[in-house]
Amino acid sequence: MSTSLSTAAIASFDADVKHAYQDMGKLRDTTRVKTGVVGSTHRFPKLAAGLATRRVKQTDVVPMNLAHTNATATLEDWNAAEYTDVFDDAKTNISERQELAGSIAKAISRREDQLIIDALEATATTLTVGKYIGGANSNLNVAKLRRASRLLGDNGVGEDEEITYVGSYVGREGLLGETEVTSADFNTVRALVNGDINSFLGMSFKWIATRAEGGLDLTGGDRTTFAYAKSAIGHAIGIDQRMEVYYIPTKTSFLANMLFSAGSVEIDAGGVVEITCNEF
Repeated sequence: MSTSLSTAAIASFDADVKHAYQDMGKLRDTTRVKTGVVGSTHRFPKLAAGLATRRVKQTDVVPMNLAHTNATATLEDWNAAEYTDVFDDAKTNISERQELAGSIAKAISRREDQLIIDALEATATTLTVGKYIGGANSNLNVAKLRRASRLLGDNGVGEDEEITYVGSYVGREGLLGETEVTSADFNTVRALVNGDINSFLGMSFKWIATRAEGGLDLTGGDRTTFAYAKSAIGHAIGIDQRMEVYYIPTKTSFLANMLFSAGSVEIDAGGVVEITCNEF
């Protein structure tokens, strides 16, 4: 059960409990989502590009014979649970159950992010931007984003496609040092004023904190980040985030638990660019 509540069990405990900051889930809407999945797997269909042929009078048309393939997402089941002792709860003027519900929901949403990140990292992509772009052993910079944008465009990702860049806050720090990002002469988003980067070069940005769930891989100072098209990553949900609270008489405690069952998969490697940033 929660071991931190006993420290709060004082008569004058402040009703406005301020939790330590917990990063929220951010990536679901950046993927191709399928809800209500029945079963342990879900197949996302993938249709290959076609090639038109010149028409010749009085001859049969030539079919393109488009290749139909599937990318399979395997669903994983997750719980985020915690007990609240009724005696400890009675000694405070707050509802620990209510506070725990928020923490539990954030834990599950971060796990959902990790499923998507794991799918991005699971398949080696041929579209890569090395850490030497924009300078030797460099952090995130405009040159890397330009290269990623070009690679996606050359690979047929349409201009109307939603593109997301997911990176670390160390990378954001490096990008905020770029004049092209922070100057109104280049970017309509006043990054230095807002303290954040919302969009640039047709990409929306999602920043992932250092997380116990794993986050973005960091090896030898090199962080693996990604720019990807929404249609390139599939996210299948069997049981969406559902909160349950039960009283357990044998423990004289409430059990708060959030259920979640989902899985992610890379549908099209041509819509994913791996960008290496050196976080020196």
